[in-house]
Amino acid sequence: MALLAEYRCKATPARRVVEVYDADAYLSDDDAMAAARIQVVAGNGYHLYLRSLQPDIDVEVTIRVWDDPPTPPADAEGQVPVSIESETGILVVNQLEYGPADEITLPRPGVYEGHAWWQNRQAAADYYDTTLDQFTNDSPEDQLTEAWDNCPVTERYVLDLAYTREPEPVDDDDP
Repeated sequence: MALLAEYRCKATPARRVVEVYDADAYLSDDDAMAAARIQVVAGNGYHLYLRSLQPDIDVEVTIRVWDDPPTPPADAEGQVPVSIESETGILVVNQLEYGPADEITLPRPGVYEGHAWWQNRQAAADYYDTTLDQFTNDSPEDQLTEAWDNCPVTERYVLDLAYTREPEPVDDDDP
């Protein structure tokens, strides 16, 4: 099990979602986004949706490419199998309301399979709810921003992937 590449970025889960997709896969998928509400991470082959329990505290997204993905750690809160096809070899980590957080260049274009796992999802949500409960109309305007910046835990989503095959050929004759 050799680690071939690792990418990390922070993203704000606007509307409680962070999206990962191939740079040419612009269309969203409402069914996959709805599935993420249940599975936490869900996709349609070209998009992955990571579903947070809070919309304002930055989460860490890590994408690791392996020759063979390792088993998720025992302290992961959950895990699901994932697959994503990247015709361009570039994945975008997108914040729904704020735009791209980062672009990641994969070792090569193709289909990558593995699993997603996450940590501190519930702890970040609990901190978020507790902080909002303490906020009053008299609180300074920057108090919430400062609270989000100083969250004591990092909500983390990890995609452990391995290259499995070439991307599907594009049919330029499709309407």
